[in-house]
Amino acid sequence: MENRPSMRIDWSKVKSVLVVRLRSIGDTVLSTPSLYALRRHAPQARIDVVLEDWVAPVLEGCKDVDNVITVSRASAKSRLKTAWQLRSTAYDVAFNLHGGTTATFFIRTSGARHRVGYKTYQYGVLYNHLVSSSSEFWEQEKTHSAEQQLALLGWTGVYVQDRPRTRLNITEKAKAGIEEKLKAKNFDAEQPFALIHPASLFETKQWEVEKFARVVEGLKERNIASIAVATPNENKVLEDLKRESNAPVFISTDFSLPEITALAERAKLFVGNDSGIAHIASAVQTPCVVIFGSSNTAHWRPWTDAPNEVVTENMPCAPCHGYFCAEFIQPECIRRITVEKVMSGVERVLSSKS
Repeated sequence: MENRPSMRIDWSKVKSVLVVRLRSIGDTVLSTPSLYALRRHAPQARIDVVLEDWVAPVLEGCKDVDNVITVSRASAKSRLKTAWQLRSTAYDVAFNLHGGTTATFFIRTSGARHRVGYKTYQYGVLYNHLVSSSSEFWEQEKTHSAEQQLALLGWTGVYVQDRPRTRLNITEKAKAGIEEKLKAKNFDAEQPFALIHPASLFETKQWEVEKFARVVEGLKERNIASIAVATPNENKVLEDLKRESNAPVFISTDFSLPEITALAERAKLFVGNDSGIAHIASAVQTPCVVIFGSSNTAHWRPWTDAPNEVVTENMPCAPCHGYFCAEFIQPECIRRITVEKVMSGVERVLSSKS
């Protein structure tokens, strides 16, 4: 791998790099190893990243990026404004870590001298550098999402062979924010606590709230308090958790993404569904227990060196697209996971940390 040929880019002369990484929280967190690798490889270059506006705060304070350029998912006007901004910058190199058509539009309209994507991308004619698969780069059949993005850089000569892990910065503003909000609710933030994320966008990734309640009770027996977070639209999940649990659980829907990052960094443990919040926790080196249903664990597991456990149930139909369960009345892949199995993961992670 060390002698693998790469396309001809004279990185010593590169003054500006564009990275496009649209979509979710988890996707954004999993792009941070690539951003770190780029900054390390081209410290002289300006590095800009395009993110959707709602997820952009995840990279607040990121030292590997000079500018975060935002775009609204639902606004054609916003996309055109962003495209014009990119065009006026005159980038030397542009990477599409996403692969979607909107990302391709931004790469092409940027006018970058080197426009890099995978051969599998739609509208490949709009790139002037198309590389083969991440599997070929890493010489392995299955690759993680972070490895796929790193390989795209690696084909251009960027050093990625050490497979950097996800990383997020904790801002002083976020630290102050969680202190203020926890104090207002009389939560003692000095006590050991677990960050719980019991919500999910899809039923195939949603472990039952009743089971999360048993985990909260089990943590309380180990003198670990629980803070459960979700979005305002998911408040019912938190209220159900509080009602079902015989142990106290602090619930909140009003933490910002940077505050959740700061909260996760202070937590003794994270327990939750496969989600962007799980990736945030792993990116700040918090020990994690992540419950997987329909998702591909090889592709989406925590990309961290911190202690972590992936809890899943082997099913012949998994992994799948996850939008709905096509095999059962209810998604058995996640419903069959027991409390005992999750708590065993908790014990192993806590033992690893100590």
